[in-house]
Amino acid sequence: MKTIQKAVRDHRNGFFLAGCIITGILLALILLGAVWTPYDPTAMNGSEKLLGPSLSHLFGTDNFGRDIFSRVLKGAGVTALVAGGTVAIGGVCGILIGALTGYFGGAVDELLMRFNDAITAFPSILLALVCVTLFGSGKYQVLMVLGVVFIPSFARVTRTAFRALRDANYVQSARLMGAKPSRILFVHILPNTLPVLLPAVTIGFNNAVLAEASMSFLGLCGQPPDASLGTLLSEAQGMLATAPWYALCTGGCIVALIFGVGLIGEGLQSGRGERNA
Repeated sequence: MKTIQKAVRDHRNGFFLAGCIITGILLALILLGAVWTPYDPTAMNGSEKLLGPSLSHLFGTDNFGRDIFSRVLKGAGVTALVAGGTVAIGGVCGILIGALTGYFGGAVDELLMRFNDAITAFPSILLALVCVTLFGSGKYQVLMVLGVVFIPSFARVTRTAFRALRDANYVQSARLMGAKPSRILFVHILPNTLPVLLPAVTIGFNNAVLAEASMSFLGLCGQPPDASLGTLLSEAQGMLATAPWYALCTGGCIVALIFGVGLIGEGLQSGRGERNA
């Protein structure tokens, strides 16, 4: 947590502050959309088809007269849920695997990293598409599949960090004092790997947003009326000439979310680099 505290205290770290502001605003809107939207996202109004952005409809309306802003709020919630769940599953499992392989090495390292290699051998999106095809489509299926697909990336980062710290002086002192391996792993080493893991989490979240949007674009995640941002982009594709604001607003939301979280990751990296310097 020292990395985050340093980033917050360091007013010169503009990346981190800007990222927190952008991401905070988007998360506030997503939470708002979970309980309230200006209009019913699924309500059709034939008299208000393809209206441009205005005070009454901030993002305009689509070809069914539905309020795009309301639909984007709901869709962003689905996308954030899938991306956050993906990072949670991939992060927890990947960090556990990386910690065990990085600290113990030997047969444990060989066994678990071969599992990693087996998953990494397939293109992640292709593997996710195959799994969703086998187990069915839907946001929770996509969340579980992407979580498994993201395990190797977190495992590799964690393994490298633990291998670098397993022979540190404070770790050797803990061993001499009779500390159990579980305590050494999660009390002594893990907190010191956070400067590496936190930026990896932000990168993983952004990759999960893009992966979810790609799969939703193909119709494998949110199904009407439970649509995600990728689904909305797919709908907007056929209206680029008549309602370009649909694609611009939906795509802009995805870009803003990725940009905000990316700035947080960049700020954490900057804070780590300044500390090392």
